[in-house]
Amino acid sequence: MKRIIDKLKIHNRIRVGYGTAFFLLLISYLVTLISNNGLSNQSKWVDHTNNVIMHLEKLMSDLKDGETGLRGYALMKDPHFLDSYYTSKSRVEATYEQLKTETADNALQQARLDTLGGLITGKFAVMNYGMEALRDSNFELTDSIRAATYKGKLSMDLIRSLIIRMQIREEGFLKERRAGVEYKFRLLNVVIIVSLIIAFLLFVFAFFTYIRENKARREADEKVQQYQEQLRMRIMELRSVNKELLQMRSIEKFAATGRIARTIAHEVRNPLTNINLAMEQLKSEITDGEDSGILFDMVNRNSNRINQLITDLLNSTKFAELTYGKTSINTLLDEALELAKDRIALYNIGIVKKYSADICDVAVDKEKLKIAFLNIIVNAIEAMEPGKGFLTVTTKGENNKCVVEIADNGSGMDKESMGRLFEPYFTSKPKGNGLGLTNTQNIILNHKGTIQAESEKGKGTTFIITLDFIQ
Repeated sequence: MKRIIDKLKIHNRIRVGYGTAFFLLLISYLVTLISNNGLSNQSKWVDHTNNVIMHLEKLMSDLKDGETGLRGYALMKDPHFLDSYYTSKSRVEATYEQLKTETADNALQQARLDTLGGLITGKFAVMNYGMEALRDSNFELTDSIRAATYKGKLSMDLIRSLIIRMQIREEGFLKERRAGVEYKFRLLNVVIIVSLIIAFLLFVFAFFTYIRENKARREADEKVQQYQEQLRMRIMELRSVNKELLQMRSIEKFAATGRIARTIAHEVRNPLTNINLAMEQLKSEITDGEDSGILFDMVNRNSNRINQLITDLLNSTKFAELTYGKTSINTLLDEALELAKDRIALYNIGIVKKYSADICDVAVDKEKLKIAFLNIIVNAIEAMEPGKGFLTVTTKGENNKCVVEIADNGSGMDKESMGRLFEPYFTSKPKGNGLGLTNTQNIILNHKGTIQAESEKGKGTTFIITLDFIQ
């Protein structure tokens, strides 16, 4: 639980750190965007003011061009000089309209433009009058022409003065707007510097957070691995203890079965001997009758059968003397399979061998252990469906033990059958006597080995035998 809480704390710190970083950067980017938009707007107003000043200068220049053309016409008496006069008039009108549009948001400049428009109209009227008077007087300087000239000069001075005032006003705007641009630019620089500082601080925070949290995570992972390793060891220990308990139970059960078998043999054979003696006596006294002979034979035959069953039970549950010899477990299994080859061919069973090539030899009673393997192989063959069965025989070294696995893909066994698997006379075969696996268990236990079975209904059964290698 503490490990889970520590991990949650680590994750929460990381989330808070990166959430704060994201929030600060978002604010920084928004301020940068707003400042950039403000700077862009201020720049547009600066351009706008420059355009107004430029158009005012152009308006004055166009008026001068018209005045110069008229003056040249008066001096040179050449009508070609009037071309600049006529074009200046159209240019002045176009520039004036542009100025009206550009100063639409400024009432004072609009009022001055209206006054300027009247002065310009009067100026061109005076120049028109002067041009016509020059033609009529054949370019002689008359009093009316002089008066028109003075009037035109006065009108031009008024126009120049008004344009200068308008330019001064626009230059004031330009100064203010340039100051605004500079302020926005400085503000943007400050925001960028602050953003860089925040980014650097966030980098430092992320770096140290990563180092600290990564260290904590490594420590937590190491603890997890230690816990997992301890848990794995405990599980292995529990499994080992459980196997030992099962083996002890199996040995105790086998020993108890042997005691019961010897008790039954003693208790049954004594009365059975008396019955046989009595039958022999009766048989000697009764000499006539064919039916009585048949009955005597029946009693004698069944008495012998009971005696044989008791003998088999005793043989399957007693510890026998073994003749040990060094042998390869792989070779021993091959010999057991060879003994069962007729049955394998009859049932059309496939054999899969998974032998370990470098497995060590074992010291066993070859003939008895071969019988044990043969019993398991025969049972496996008979549990499988003919033509569809596969018998898998595996050998390997595990925990310094020789392990043999004999697996089939037959019908398998239920829990009740598994619980009584090695009991004497327990069998699911119609013609079996139920002593084969009991005898097999006896042989394995006599070799100080273990035998256990794993089975699942409908999927097959696996017998696992462990023996000691030659030391």
